[in-house]
Formats: sequence, C-alpha cells, structure tokens
Amino acid sequence: MNDRTAAPPRRRLTKQQRRAQLLDAARALIRDEGTDEFTLGRLAERAGVTKPLVYDHFGDRSGVLAELYREFEERRRETLARVLDDTAPELAAVAGVVAAAYIDCCIAEGRELADVVAALAGSPTLSAVRQEAEDAYLEMCRAALEPLAGPMDPAGLLSIVGAGDALARGALAGEIGADRAAAALARVVAAVATADPAGPSDLTHPTGQERTPR
Repeated sequence: MNDRTAAPPRRRLTKQQRRAQLLDAARALIRDEGTDEFTLGRLAERAGVTKPLVYDHFGDRSGVLAELYREFEERRRETLARVLDDTAPELAAVAGVVAAAYIDCCIAEGRELADVVAALAGSPTLSAVRQEAEDAYLEMCRAALEPLAGPMDPAGLLSIVGAGDALARGALAGEIGADRAAAALARVVAAVATADPAGPSDLTHPTGQERTPR
C-alpha cells in the first residue's frame, strides 16, 4: 500500500539555480553576521550543502564576495535602464533619475554591500570586477546624457561614481536623507554633463599663459 503522506522527492537544482541559492544564503549570512566570520564552510552550513559543492561554484571566499558585488552592479544597471526607458529626454529629468537610481540601489543593498567591498579591499579580483562594472555603468550614463548635453569628459564621468558613493554612505549612516542625497547627486550629474570637455586648458598655452581666443 502506497503511503500518500510521504514527502515528494526533492527536485534536483540546476547549477544556475544552486548558484543563486548559495548567493542568497551568502547575502543572508553577511546580513546577520557580517563578513569577518564569513567562510565557505559557514556558507555551506547555512545553505544546507556540502563544502566541496560551494568550492566547486566559487573557488574561494573572494570568489563568493566578488560574485555578490557583480550581481549588485548588474541590478544597478538594470534599474537604471528601466527608469531611463520611462524618462522624458530632458537633461534635468535624466540627471534626476540617474542620481535617484544610484542612491536607491545603494540604500536597498544596505550595509551588506559596504561589508563586501571592505572585505575585498586590495583584492585583484574585486579591482577587476569593479573596473568592469564601473565602465559599463558610466557608458550607460554617457549614452543617456550626451544626446541632451553634447560630448562628455571621461574624467568628469568618474566624479558621478565618486559623489554617488560618498552620498550613499552618508544616507546609509543617517547623516542625510535619501532624497537630499539624490538631489545633490543630480546636480553633480547635470554639472558633469554640461561641463566643457576640453576644460580650461583649451585656452591655456603650455607655458601657463592664457591664450587669446580667435
């Protein structure tokens, strides 16, 4: 006689599904305990799997943390793309949604992202991931802003990230409100978009003397 109360067999996860499960468990572990005690063994215990399986997916502790950071950056780009699709092609509006999306994503991630970045400080793995993610994000900003404001200075674009990170930290620490942080970043974005890409050096002679415009 069949036992109809028996639990159904557990469905085997695909490799992609298992990876997603492990990353969810890693985020929860870092949220609860921080990164100081984060190990692959603790992650395996939290996820209810064997340690070799975790090593197979990520290689080492840095691999998990770098993947968490990469996922955050992907979500940030997806959020920006989504809001830009619904924004009027006006500089003030685009600068506003670029800024708001940046701050909102950082706040939504909370202190977990800061802990991950701090844990990977000085890591070649994170340096490569961050550079790749930053380049992709700023390319999205450039593509959205240049049709409205003309060519942008690549060096100026970097200030969007610098200002965004500083303002997000202030908002997370409760030093400023999220709306105020987004408004301040929007002003930075608009200023970068409208700045002269050539800068003051366009009117300066190599000797340091001002050149007379023709």
